[in-house]
Amino acid sequence: MTVNLEVAEGVGTIRLDRPPMNALDVATQDRLRELAEEATRRDDVRAVVLYGGEKVFAAGADIKEMQVMDHAAMVARSRGLQDAFTAVARIPKPVVAAVTGYALGGGCELALCADYRIAGDNAKLGQPEILLGLIPGAGGTQRLSRLIGPSRAKDLIFTGRMVKADEALRLGLVDRVVPAAEVYEQAYAWAAKLAQGPAIALRAAKEAVDQGLEADIDTGLAIERTWFAGLFATEDRERGMRSFVEEGPGKAKFA
Repeated sequence: MTVNLEVAEGVGTIRLDRPPMNALDVATQDRLRELAEEATRRDDVRAVVLYGGEKVFAAGADIKEMQVMDHAAMVARSRGLQDAFTAVARIPKPVVAAVTGYALGGGCELALCADYRIAGDNAKLGQPEILLGLIPGAGGTQRLSRLIGPSRAKDLIFTGRMVKADEALRLGLVDRVVPAAEVYEQAYAWAAKLAQGPAIALRAAKEAVDQGLEADIDTGLAIERTWFAGLFATEDRERGMRSFVEEGPGKAKFA
């Protein structure tokens, strides 16, 4: 398999495994969607790590496969391409990307689907599609501009240039830079901590933020209000408040 899902301690690791560069061909895209949907369904998966291995996250699409596709073929395929990445973005659980080496094109777009990005000091990210006479097609024009702002996104998309980890951190493209050998360990620790949290409240927080960004402020506030009130019907809310009153803050156990 070109993508695998391994689960331990509530953390599901979606691991790209298509050496040498984890090129995202059609089969890999479809497998990614399947495993994102599986991680969404499984109760034993409470947080997710996206990982490409110690040397490379994903160097982008399979260019040889794309080269033989004409307009009609890509019209038929482009929805499936976007659907695979959207399935990752819509996992209703905390998702962290553990980025080592290259995360280019589709690889960068996959990292953009995570809630948080931890990069190795050897990471290089970018959207080089313009150098092929193309634009990003797996969400890059949309997710990148929402994450780092339109002018910075346009700079990366217009030029196709790669940015190293330190610049990616300054741009807000990644959230933390660590030694390359520690990337997965730290990403797993981030996910494992949240896997012990209140699952429904975490889902509510993620959906309120993500859906609110797609809407005007009044609609976003309505989404927040609905989730906030709804959480008062959950066992986790009852447990959390009882623990606060009886034991003090930060001591509730949810998992």
